[in-house]
Amino acid sequence: MSVLFETSLGDIVVDLEAEQCPKTCLNFLKLCKMYYYNFNSFFNVQQDFIAQTGDPTDLGTGGSSVFALLPRGSPQHSSRYFTPEIRAPALRHVAKGTLSMAVAGQGDSKGCASQFFFTLADNLSYLDGKQAVFGHTVEGFDTLDKINQALLDQKGRPLRDIRIRHVIVLDDPFDDPEGLVVPPASPVPTAAQLASLRVGDEEVLSDDEETEAKEEARRKREAQAQALTLEIVGDLPFADVRPPENILFVCKLNAVTRSEDLELIFSRFGTILSCEVIKDKKTGDSLQYAFIEFDKQEEAERAYFKMDNVLVDDRRIHVDFSQSVSGLHGQWLQGRTGPKQLTQKSRSRSITSSNHASGRTRNDMVFDFDDRPSKRRNEPSHDRRGRDDRDRRNYRDSRSQSSSRRSRSPPRRR
Repeated sequence: MSVLFETSLGDIVVDLEAEQCPKTCLNFLKLCKMYYYNFNSFFNVQQDFIAQTGDPTDLGTGGSSVFALLPRGSPQHSSRYFTPEIRAPALRHVAKGTLSMAVAGQGDSKGCASQFFFTLADNLSYLDGKQAVFGHTVEGFDTLDKINQALLDQKGRPLRDIRIRHVIVLDDPFDDPEGLVVPPASPVPTAAQLASLRVGDEEVLSDDEETEAKEEARRKREAQAQALTLEIVGDLPFADVRPPENILFVCKLNAVTRSEDLELIFSRFGTILSCEVIKDKKTGDSLQYAFIEFDKQEEAERAYFKMDNVLVDDRRIHVDFSQSVSGLHGQWLQGRTGPKQLTQKSRSRSITSSNHASGRTRNDMVFDFDDRPSKRRNEPSHDRRGRDDRDRRNYRDSRSQSSSRRSRSPPRRR
């Protein structure tokens, strides 16, 4: 007569003394068969003494015998408690892993319901004659050691939940009592059991855990939650989408720095597919940051390590890898990218510029002179041409003044 406990810390296998304690073993086996112990926690752990469980309410005051769960018309129906067999001195708490029912009451009113415990040390003779021994552990002593070493609060309850996830009856010699109802599958945890959760099984408690590691884990959880929120509202195609690894973000640029300047400076690290300084949609002025797309990830990495904090047009620029997935999202919405491609390196440009002779693509956030507001585009062509010529002359003047101070071409790099 054996039972397997699958706990959050490991498995425990016990053998039962069915011949010496038939009623106690029948009660225990039928409760196991009904999945009564599933999701029960070890609510009372005393180091080198006992580990107690078997109360579905996890409070230490609940639980019922299988006989009280039978229909009232069943011949074996009785109250919540039953009288166990206490076979001392034949069955004693002499070995670690002894399985015993928790006995409530005193004298002739002693009784057991569903709560039981494992001993965590040898020679606990103090319990002999007071609690009802009905089995012993044959496998899983390492699991008992883990329970014994658990961090506890002042009441002896583990700070991190230790729960019975599943119980499997390996051998049952007893017939089912009349009216016993066995669920077809393991039931879900009750509301009371869920409310009693403290620290989940997956969360590790450690006194020597570094603060930085805790903070990193917290940031990771927050990032996952925020990504899932963005997926739900439609801003991201998938929560685990990754930004392209071949696109650099360059900021702190001088307002006079052009896309051509950056492309010339960064081209020594590899083939550039696109280099655009982001401009204001209404005024066409530089917003002083840019995106540079390389053909290969290795080229982007070399540029990242070499160009960060370098002077360009008297400004120390900052270079980082782009975290934007807007281009990928646009491709996803247009049906050109699938879930698998979203986690791989991908080019983020999705709009082809008709006025680029080379046929290069550009980011849809970039606005050239032709992309200015409708007020500018609605002007007569000769007026617009004259205004554009004045803009170019003013720009060249500002460039010449800057060049006269530096006496160099192209822009300085170091």
